[in-house]
Amino acid sequence: MKKILLAFDGSNFSEGAFEFARRLNELSPVLLTGIFLPQIDYSNLWSYSAVNSGPLFIPMLDEEATTMIEKNIDRFSSLCRVNGIDFRVHQDFSEFALPGLKKESRFADLLILGSESFYENVGIHNPNDYLKDALHDAECPILVVPEKFDFPDNTILAYDGSESSVYAIKQFAYLFPEFATNNTVLMYVQTGRAVNFPNEDQIEELCARRFPDLTLFKLDINPNKYFALWSSEKRETILVTGAYGRSTFSQLFKKSFVSDVIRKHKLPVFIAHR
Repeated sequence: MKKILLAFDGSNFSEGAFEFARRLNELSPVLLTGIFLPQIDYSNLWSYSAVNSGPLFIPMLDEEATTMIEKNIDRFSSLCRVNGIDFRVHQDFSEFALPGLKKESRFADLLILGSESFYENVGIHNPNDYLKDALHDAECPILVVPEKFDFPDNTILAYDGSESSVYAIKQFAYLFPEFATNNTVLMYVQTGRAVNFPNEDQIEELCARRFPDLTLFKLDINPNKYFALWSSEKRETILVTGAYGRSTFSQLFKKSFVSDVIRKHKLPVFIAHR
């Protein structure tokens, strides 16, 4: 049984994030832990540094905010009971939110974030820094889910030859054997002159054992400009990717690739790094 964290801020309840968790529970029972945070500036949520700045202090909530959190907790609990989901509720984050949330991720298999709800707080002007900081400090993989999505029957494994991309593929395979039979595309992006997949034999051996319906595909386009359009044609799909690799594709991804997909709410995105 997987332990999944589902993080909400006080004023927002991500229906999309909960629905994805519910569908996962239908495939294989999970322990779903609801994390209820005060309504705060999420762009600073992951910037905690015990050495440089001390813990992030969150002011006490006013009565209206407290009431909203209680309503969201009641809704979460009720939905879990109705859908037969084993669940827990954690809300002890009123004073020092970040250390508790980071610690929770250490003891979880997956953290699910609803993209629209979090973007209301993060602000669309600087989503890359938020995602970069979240990925750097979270101690489990993150799944970013739009409010409206088609539950995946297809999987895109983003591969650039880096250690990070291979690690993400393996983490996805370990966490979601339920998706093993999906139509799966191992996608390699390389701009400019045509080249073969890096370590093609090895990555094919790894992926084909886990995803029997596997196709290797070289996307010979500028991913920064065209991937969102290309991916929009792939309905019922989840994108799997690493982060912080040193290759050109990883750098493009870190700067604009993930945020573009999430901002336009195209696909659920599974992101993992060491």
